Amino acid sequence: MPNDTTRWTVSVSKDTDIAVRSFLAQRGMKKGDLSKFIEDAVKWRVLEQTIAEARGKFSDLAPEALEALIDEAVTATRQAQAGKAG
Repeated sequence: MPNDTTRWTVSVSKDTDIAVRSFLAQRGMKKGDLSKFIEDAVKWRVLEQTIAEARGKFSDLAPEALEALIDEAVTATRQAQAGKAG
């Protein structure tokens, strides 16, 4: 494991353990791949929760207003990135 890792102790049901290990084994993955699988799963779950939270905060905006806000943010980000490149 890389030096920039943190060791977790987690508990899952026996059924979940068997399901995940079977899933990994069917794809030729080794025991050590469990950590990577869990890390990827956690990252996706955090992303899903973040998106749901953001959607909730903008739920009162009209679709057109939200689209304009997104377009404005994308334009500003692209200009900032172009400024860094130049």
